[in-house]
Amino acid sequence: MALDKTGRAGQGAGMTDDFKLPDDCTDMRDVRTGVDATDRELMALLDRRFGYMRAAARIKQSRDTVRDEGRKAAVIAAAAGDARARSLPAEKIAEIWDLLVETSIAYELEEWDRLRS
Repeated sequence: MALDKTGRAGQGAGMTDDFKLPDDCTDMRDVRTGVDATDRELMALLDRRFGYMRAAARIKQSRDTVRDEGRKAAVIAAAAGDARARSLPAEKIAEIWDLLVETSIAYELEEWDRLRS
């Protein structure tokens, strides 16, 4: 979900997404509101990402093609590189992405089996 130039995104979970960008925060209420809005956006992005896992499970003809170690390594390396470019903790983000990719693979395998049972 992209933010507009004011830092606002669509509403979700019954909460307002009227929040300040980090550099504009003046107190912890502003920070917490921004973190909560960002968490809702992350959840929407995860929902979309897992939708792609459902699509992959539908498209792939063989269960053996669900796990692709080369692709996994490339995705994690890209995330770490992007994190590094943003001056974020690249090693920790690589760990998060490893868990994300492994969870995605497990989800895709479950979907693959479900679609063919």
